Amino acid sequence: MPVTTLNLGILAHVDAGKTTLTERLLYAAGAIDELGSVDAGTTRTDTMELERRRGITIRSAVASFTVGDVTANLVDTPGHPDFIAEVERALSVLDGAVLVLSAVEGVQPQTRILMRTLQRLRIPTLLFVNKVDRAGAAPDRVLAAISTRLTPRVAAMGTVDDAGSAAARFRPYDADDDVRAAWAEVLAGNDDALLAAYVESERRITRRRLREALAAQAKQALVHPVFFGSAVTGAGVDALMSGLVDLLPAADGDPDGPLSGRVFKIERGDAGEKVAYVRLFHGTVRTRDRVELVGGAEGKVTTLSVFDRGTWVRRSEVRAGEIGKLWGLSAVQVGDAVGAGSSAAGHHFAPPTLAAVVAPRRPDDGAALRVALAELAEQDPLIDVRLDAGRQEISVSLYGEVQKEVIEATLADDYGIEVAFRETSVIHVERPAATGEAVARMNTEQNPYRATIGLRVEPAAEDSGVEFRLDVTARDVPLYIYKSMDVFAETMENHVRRALTGGPHGWRVTDCVVTMVESGYTSPDGPPSTRGPLSTPADFRKLTPLVVARTLRRAGTLVCAPTLHADVEIPVASIGPVLTALGRLDAAVTTQRPHGDMFTIQALLPAARVHELHRDLPNLTGGEGVLETCFAGYRPVRTTRVPGSR
Repeated sequence: MPVTTLNLGILAHVDAGKTTLTERLLYAAGAIDELGSVDAGTTRTDTMELERRRGITIRSAVASFTVGDVTANLVDTPGHPDFIAEVERALSVLDGAVLVLSAVEGVQPQTRILMRTLQRLRIPTLLFVNKVDRAGAAPDRVLAAISTRLTPRVAAMGTVDDAGSAAARFRPYDADDDVRAAWAEVLAGNDDALLAAYVESERRITRRRLREALAAQAKQALVHPVFFGSAVTGAGVDALMSGLVDLLPAADGDPDGPLSGRVFKIERGDAGEKVAYVRLFHGTVRTRDRVELVGGAEGKVTTLSVFDRGTWVRRSEVRAGEIGKLWGLSAVQVGDAVGAGSSAAGHHFAPPTLAAVVAPRRPDDGAALRVALAELAEQDPLIDVRLDAGRQEISVSLYGEVQKEVIEATLADDYGIEVAFRETSVIHVERPAATGEAVARMNTEQNPYRATIGLRVEPAAEDSGVEFRLDVTARDVPLYIYKSMDVFAETMENHVRRALTGGPHGWRVTDCVVTMVESGYTSPDGPPSTRGPLSTPADFRKLTPLVVARTLRRAGTLVCAPTLHADVEIPVASIGPVLTALGRLDAAVTTQRPHGDMFTIQALLPAARVHELHRDLPNLTGGEGVLETCFAGYRPVRTTRVPGSR
């Protein structure tokens, strides 16, 4: 019997029971013989000592189980928002997802962020309302909240008997008229033939036709089936497992096609070697194969393994649709494409908006700390380790205080380095205010290097990043060093991007186009003005940041602070105090609308002030206010004197 593969993500807000559900799925499928416990630190996917100690998922983990002829590679992702970068990397390799909610707490801010992203990426998603056995469980209330706050395109797959008690159980719907009508109403919006039949007579639509339409639309992310149950007792899990097979699409890559894959996780092996977790979309990778990596580099695969029956096993190849661990790719980074047929991964969540300086408690640990942080950055590039050469300070980017605590504990536990963090500050960026141009020519007092570099910087659209262009001819480039214009362009782009990590005010410069407009080098065979010792790569590398700095000074830069979209739901009686508080926090109100006895205010709020709103909202609203935020980009600040600027 042929076996198909489903690469499945389990996503949730923190404490929804996501890791417990993962454990229950593995147990129900026979992949493990005994259930592990989050509280006891015995689950299969929380393998880090810190995860077991804190009872939270920090790094994505892969497990595998089989249902019928489908092998599911299950990616368990963190639920805490401080580790959203792990979720982002997992999204790029999924065929489908299960979004877990608590039947007690219901839809949470993180749930909405995850659901919006899954919908935007059109990842087929099932919803599982967990913890129906807990006191206070209200499945019907949660289903209503899903319809109003997440998406109306949902189809409940059953109901719960004895909710809120240890006897709670999931009862799948049968073919009664009420269920048929509810499903038909949701499905008809995406199916003209079904809509016509429904308008003519909903009773004429058979349950089989509805099930086929439900499966087809669920696999296209047009509708989201909702299951209920308890990961602790196992209620509803069998129905969910059947739904995984019937309602989510299996991988459909061609194992004989051109190689195309993506690295979504990096770890270090027992000997300190780099190990890459790769999802293959097309093609096959075999031991001793040389594979193409980012920037034209290559790597030779020395060892392969895949997850099978609850454990990683060595194998000679990894085929399209599968997830494998690859050894030997020493230059690979998280998020890199593998193979010529791959494309770059996009960013789906907000970047970190906080930064903190980290210093070793023992001065002699400075070098070891830099090495340790470099290895942690391999696993999570968004921590963006930066060294301020002038102050000899190391800083890291952060999503929140929990992530800071995890980095501190990891450095102590895994590397034996005790560190101290300074007060967290908000990360700003700089954008060019105008066009600027500067040239440093050889054989002048201002240029100690054997190279000529001219650069122009221009403002670009918001959130467009950095674009590098080359506007020089081959005769102006030392091809005896760089071999080709493409190699020269790639090298200079790397130099420029590195120089843009610190602008005139100390922040990363973005949203600009940088064009190299002049280039020159020394040559014993050239005209007298260029004769001399041969130029070296170091001349271009060292001169680039000097020219970038001059160019930015002439263009001027605007310091921009991170801004959040704030969605505040409050009682009508609290409108006045909340609007006053938003004004005090420099928020710009964009929308106000009533709904029943509640009122929703939407505003743009500086990220640096959001913690104050979180702190004050309960007192302003009698504990009934709800605040949800999402990243809204960067906005210019009113002054260039920014707290924490370097």
